[in-house]
Amino acid sequence: MMKTLLAATALSSLALVTSPAFAADAAPAAQNANGTDSSGPGSNGPGVGEIVVTAQKRSENIQNVPIAISAVSGQYLETRGITSIDNLGSIAPNMQIARAPSDKTITQISIRGSVTINPAVTWEPAVGLYLNGVYIAKAQGSVFDVADLERIEVLRGPQGTLYGRNALAGAVNLVPKAPTGKFDLAAEASYGNYNYWKGKLVLDLPEWQGFSVKLSGQIEQRDGFIKVTGNPAYNSINNLDSKSAMVQVRYRPAGSAVTADYMFDYSNHDQRPDYSQLYSVYTDHSAYAIFDPKSASYSGIPLAQYASTTRQTTTSLDANPEYEKSETWGHALTLSVPLGSATLKSITSYRWMHWQDSTDLDGSPLPVAFTQRNTRFHSFSQELQATGKALNDRLNYVAGLFYYSEFAATDNPQSYFFGSANYLSVYGSHTKAFAAYTQADYNFTEQLKLTVGARYTHEQKDIRKLLVANGTTVADINYGDVPDAKYDSFTPAVTLSYQPDRNINVYARYARGFKSGGFNGETNIFFDPNAPKGCIDGATELCHPYKPETVDSYEVGVKTRLLDGKMILNLAAFWDEHRNIQLSVFTASGAAASEVLNAAGARVRGLEAELTLRPIDAITFHGSAAYLDPKYESYIDGGVDVSGNRAFPHAPHYTASASLDARLAQGDWGRFSVSGDLNYTSSYFTFPYALTGSQQTAWQTQAPAQIFFNARATIAQIPMGGTTAQVSLWGKNLFNFKKPDNFIDFGTSFGGLTVAYFPDPRTYGVTIGVKF
Repeated sequence: MMKTLLAATALSSLALVTSPAFAADAAPAAQNANGTDSSGPGSNGPGVGEIVVTAQKRSENIQNVPIAISAVSGQYLETRGITSIDNLGSIAPNMQIARAPSDKTITQISIRGSVTINPAVTWEPAVGLYLNGVYIAKAQGSVFDVADLERIEVLRGPQGTLYGRNALAGAVNLVPKAPTGKFDLAAEASYGNYNYWKGKLVLDLPEWQGFSVKLSGQIEQRDGFIKVTGNPAYNSINNLDSKSAMVQVRYRPAGSAVTADYMFDYSNHDQRPDYSQLYSVYTDHSAYAIFDPKSASYSGIPLAQYASTTRQTTTSLDANPEYEKSETWGHALTLSVPLGSATLKSITSYRWMHWQDSTDLDGSPLPVAFTQRNTRFHSFSQELQATGKALNDRLNYVAGLFYYSEFAATDNPQSYFFGSANYLSVYGSHTKAFAAYTQADYNFTEQLKLTVGARYTHEQKDIRKLLVANGTTVADINYGDVPDAKYDSFTPAVTLSYQPDRNINVYARYARGFKSGGFNGETNIFFDPNAPKGCIDGATELCHPYKPETVDSYEVGVKTRLLDGKMILNLAAFWDEHRNIQLSVFTASGAAASEVLNAAGARVRGLEAELTLRPIDAITFHGSAAYLDPKYESYIDGGVDVSGNRAFPHAPHYTASASLDARLAQGDWGRFSVSGDLNYTSSYFTFPYALTGSQQTAWQTQAPAQIFFNARATIAQIPMGGTTAQVSLWGKNLFNFKKPDNFIDFGTSFGGLTVAYFPDPRTYGVTIGVKF
């Protein structure tokens, strides 16, 4: 334990002298999240600008919010060219954002050791993702571009009270910049290696008759990182081809405080997926054999000769098509009506997604493993919310009602072992959920505040499953054939905070999180003699849906503003107790299926430190460091507790990041500045497999420690005849880190076939922008 504390202390010390991104920018004046100047009289110099967030459904200074929350401003994101969450890196301690194996439009977001590995559309994520307050329900299609972001908020720890189901580990909210009602036009173009290019346009129109309109969008393309030889269909994979657009309309009648905000967002990716590089395989496995009719005997296929643990730049694949297509769009209407000391808000949204992929999963020219997915999804949500003050402003409250419904379905054809095993797996579900919530802050004194909140959630799910194996129907279960899964959840939260002055905020918090249960659409286990009445064919996992996962979280923290506002240092420690952890165990027995286990309970504890330092107007440091200690308290497998012999997936023990923004020179010619970001992640397991005593172990798919460095140099505010221009030179992964960060292990029934996925190689380029 002492060794652990010393290591955590060392990481915290690192945050004090280096620095990640979460608060202000090295602009001429300190700015808050909406871009307004927070320096000036009474600010004691430039200092670190205040960040205003809406984490608790109302606007607050981030330092006054008594929870672990990180936020990055639009200026920080713009400086680094970040428009989607997959490029965020380690912006928050104990947070990891990775692309799901083989796909660039699916995320695996892990916060404090909680993650959903399986991206199947019938699974729920562990982290809630929101676009301007609208829930993005699925991992598929969760990588989309927003050309003009105001900020990104990351709430760590369970957010079940205000955000509800599937915010078990935390929540991420993407907040676009709203229309200003003033004319503004910004355009930029980028070009880089691998024939990369991007065009981005943001247009703000003048207000007319109470209407303000903003249009934004971008187009991004890049050649593939991996060259493909001997395949006439395409010459590379892992390319990029995306388009996105957003329309925002704000209506505010003259003389009225009523506001109506409409948002339409659209994203389209049509590209080839990440390369599934063959990493290892058992060389003597009989499955990799073909029948020779002349000799009436089998001959082995040397699949192992295509395996490599070093990142490849050239490959040879079979003739099966490779593609990844993701099209998403959404409508959202937010109405805000002030009524005295209260504000009523209505958020209505409808979202639609069509997602497809086709992948050569063995990464070789042999037709060993090939799969496709075709997913359709749409959702509707309605939230009614009231916020306000009472009791002479001693009480701040928020209360709301939430309704959500969705339909999700996937067709999943698969082919294995030279076409000798063919499967068609079709699964889908309907979900309806209703919730009521409230939270109140009561100020006993100006320094002491108690926050109490609770949420009740009811949801209901059904399932559709068809499995055809080599032309024979194994199971055909329609909607209504098995009893619906129904869940009720109560998620309270209590926080006591003490703020002796505006520079110190100490808090202690308890919160419960809830991740929805449901049906395993990928199952191929269908027969159970003890199945309840009404379950046709005794469909095992469909008659026994997996249970919700819950967590009870205990957190203490301190937020400080020091050195006359020139430094912000925030510390947090947490202890989480998880029950019924939803573990996806990839079995690959027959079809590529997964088994869902609710077999585990765990204790997860950790320490987190964040620092922002702005010693002078021209320099801003950001830093963070975190320690994570997960441990299974129970893990029942086959009636035996194996908690000491199972890996905790996507839970690195240490993460740290540092960034620098510095303005080096300024004159009539413009402003020259540089920025750099360094991110470190210690090694981590990618599957909850056995550590010892098995042919298939978690060590075989352990991702090594990672170090990434990105940098950018910019000359901005270049005068150009009434407009300004800027030129940036940038590079990403400049150390050219080339170790795998994700895997798929097919297991012993597939001869130990394991494929690896690698981060993007070193990229660099130039960006030219103009602002009118």
